[in-house]
Amino acid sequence: MQDLTATLVQCELAWESPADNRQHIESLIAEERDHTDLIILPEMFTTGFSMNALANAEPPGGDTAQWLQSQATQLGCAVTGSVAVRDGDKVFNRMLFATPDGLVHYDKRHLFRMAGEHKRYAAGQERVCIEWRGWRILLQVCYDLRFPVFSRNREDYDLALYVANWPAVRRDHWRSLLKARAIENLACVIGVNRVGEDANGHGYSGDSLVFDAQGRILGDLEDRAEVRRVPLGGEALVTYRERFPGHLDADNFSLHAD
Repeated sequence: MQDLTATLVQCELAWESPADNRQHIESLIAEERDHTDLIILPEMFTTGFSMNALANAEPPGGDTAQWLQSQATQLGCAVTGSVAVRDGDKVFNRMLFATPDGLVHYDKRHLFRMAGEHKRYAAGQERVCIEWRGWRILLQVCYDLRFPVFSRNREDYDLALYVANWPAVRRDHWRSLLKARAIENLACVIGVNRVGEDANGHGYSGDSLVFDAQGRILGDLEDRAEVRRVPLGGEALVTYRERFPGHLDADNFSLHAD
């Protein structure tokens, strides 16, 4: 299993300004060409965590999807983050995963009711794992982190990605839960959060993190606006799972979404 280099983009987001955010992020990642395998952006990276779902939603294949595809092609890597997408008569908080070969998506399953997200967006029904450069990757969005059954490793992923707008007031929860997901699932975990303050006055401390399967920190961006590359060791992951095959004793159950 080959190594994978991930680039974490921890930045401020302009409120409900997709073009400005795309332009800013494009300038931040311009130097990543041929240096990384995967670029991870925050949740709702074009607007911030806005509940103006209909006003902000793009159609499938809209400007941001096209931009992500263009960036993936130009930089020779995968680029992922979530945006509001109107598909049919519903709006989803949709995580888009773009590669030079195409685009796949995951719709956020667990909607943050404390902000009224469940009233403005539709919940996704499917758990999504994709393969990229020899790594099986689970796509997850923010509040999904609090529901370990949904992210349970069924021996179908090596890396879990969590993109977020996770407020500073609950930063300890974020840091603790990311570490727990890595340890319990024998998988690498990356969480990418934003910094700054949004139009609702919520502050974000960043704390974007990379953990290996033993829960050891490989990268910690703390509270700085920063773009950082972090290498993940493929052989180290395989070796650890062989030495500590806890997954063989996992409880056998299946999950059915309502």
